[in-house]
Amino acid sequence: MRQFRVQIYQIILSALGVIGMFYVLMTPDQVRADRYVGQRWPANQQVSMDRIRHDSFDALLKKYVDENGYVNYKAWQASRADRSALQNYLKQLSRANPRLAASREAKLAFWINAYNAVTLEGILQVYPTTSIRNHTAKLVGYNIWKQLKLPVGNHEYSLEDIEHKILRRMNEPRIHFAIVCASIGCPRLRNEAYVASRLENQLTDNARDFFSRSKNLKVDTRRRTLSMSAITNWFASDFGSSKAQQLAYLSKYMPEQARQLARDPHVTINYLKYNWNLNDVSAR
Repeated sequence: MRQFRVQIYQIILSALGVIGMFYVLMTPDQVRADRYVGQRWPANQQVSMDRIRHDSFDALLKKYVDENGYVNYKAWQASRADRSALQNYLKQLSRANPRLAASREAKLAFWINAYNAVTLEGILQVYPTTSIRNHTAKLVGYNIWKQLKLPVGNHEYSLEDIEHKILRRMNEPRIHFAIVCASIGCPRLRNEAYVASRLENQLTDNARDFFSRSKNLKVDTRRRTLSMSAITNWFASDFGSSKAQQLAYLSKYMPEQARQLARDPHVTINYLKYNWNLNDVSAR
């Protein structure tokens, strides 16, 4: 028994040695912990989300994002002025205080834009790259979803925080067709910023656009099958408490043929393979 324990200790020590050597060989960038965008603002300079303007982000999206949501990362990264413009926009987002009164539309627009802007900044920091998944380490190394953080008010928010702790709790399922993780499998990145005054139309338009694309929805009337984006499976509970409720909600934004098939009690639902390749214009 004692000999067995000695062998276990030796295995553990060997493993620790390998891990230690791995850390030694890693670059400082790989072992670095949290990264921050935006800035901290004194309490007396923080404002309601109603007062945060998204004009500068809107101009950048119009310049670098095409009608299908693909981004010209190479050109954006090459422009010192526009890299600074995105970073300055993130600083303005940091000025918001979530505890101050604001309309629901302003809050939704703020956090959707924040998620998309932080993601874009995160990709521009590591570009050229082929996928955001290259930067989402599970054990060691940098994880863009967990470690790239935006100070807002007196707190710091990662992309995971914004998506799961804020947006998903706002009871607006269409956020899943608006926030974009820089992947082809994601919804289209709008080439305009979300704004409170047009938010309802923007969310509806993006939901309809999402299901108009074959990468997100395929209809087989002969086999009575709907093949949908994996997003609708990953976040199924946000669309309804049962399969029937989920399909009823989602079908409102589908083309007519798919909507009719969704009413069939014998319809089969499949989920499409997700494409994690970067939504780069060069890969379009």
